[in-house]
This record gives sequence, C-alpha cells and structure tokens, in this order.
Amino acid sequence: MINNELYVSIDVETDGPIPGEYSMLSIGSAIFDSLGNIVGKFERNLKELPNATQDKETMDWWATEPKAWKYCRKNPIDADKVMRSYLRHLLGIKKTHRKDLVCIGYPITFDFMFVYWYLIRFTGKSPFSFSGIDIKTIAMAVMKSSYKNASKKHMPTHWFTNVTNHSHTPLDDAIEQGYLFCNILKEIY
Repeated sequence: MINNELYVSIDVETDGPIPGEYSMLSIGSAIFDSLGNIVGKFERNLKELPNATQDKETMDWWATEPKAWKYCRKNPIDADKVMRSYLRHLLGIKKTHRKDLVCIGYPITFDFMFVYWYLIRFTGKSPFSFSGIDIKTIAMAVMKSSYKNASKKHMPTHWFTNVTNHSHTPLDDAIEQGYLFCNILKEIY
C-alpha cells in the first residue's frame, strides 16, 4: 500500500451548482490512512454567502430530503471561520502524521470545486494544491469498464465493506466514500 499519503474524503451540500453564485451549506471530511483507518474527521454547517442566491432545481431536490436539509441548516457558522478552522484541522493532521494530503471524492469535480473555491476565498490557500482523485474514475480503471458502467450498482460487493447508506449528511457521506476508496485501493496494491 501507499504509505506516504493520507486520503481526505470530502462531501459538501450546497444550494446550487457552482460556488460564489450559490453557497456551500455544509462540509464533511474524513481522513484515511492507506490501510483504511480514519485518522481525522471534520464537519460544519456554513451560513450562506452574502448576495448569493438559491438554485430552483437544487432547492426542489432539497424539498425531497427534509431531514438532510434540517441537518445542514442546524447551527450554521460564517464561512470564513469554518474554512480557517478546516485548514488548521488539515494542516494539523498533516503535521502529526507527516504525510501528504490527497483529496478524494465521489464525484470529485463537484465537491472539490466548492471546497477549493472556499479555501482560496477565505484562507488564500489549499493544502490539496488544485487536484483531487475521483473515486468513480479509479473504479472504472480497476473494473476495466466505461465510466458510465463504473457506478456503485456495478461495483463488486466486497468494495462496500464498512460502507454505510448515503444519508446526504456530509460527514457520513465522506466516511462512506472514504471506505469505498480504501477498499478499491486494496485491489490495486
């Protein structure tokens, strides 16, 4: 296994498809070592950005998930405080474990877009640089399948050891995705 990296599984909930115009409502992060052990967790709800709007299609989806909506709106904190706290958390884990941080997600493009934008906007830096690993792409390569066919319903069942149901709460979903990633890594190394 790769021993010099920690995998930071991220999950966000938002009120629209892009950061800035819309807001990140909550962030969850679970940090895994290469053996699949969780070495750090972070979760916060954020206040909406000033002058941001809500996307109708996204809000229509939220209407179908009232429990998750209520969860992500509980005790929101200013985005700048959340992101400074998140950066300190990540850098503390990196220093303690003396390993590089690699961002992972499912899908990475959506979650990373928000996390990176918020980190740069409110802290001026990202401990991930500007890259991350998409879990579905890794699955596609291991399964030797098309991207479309590399969905969870086509993945081997043993990849879902320790994986819980997707709840649309950010920390739970980050943990779920992190375990999936680590189980796929076991196929590779």
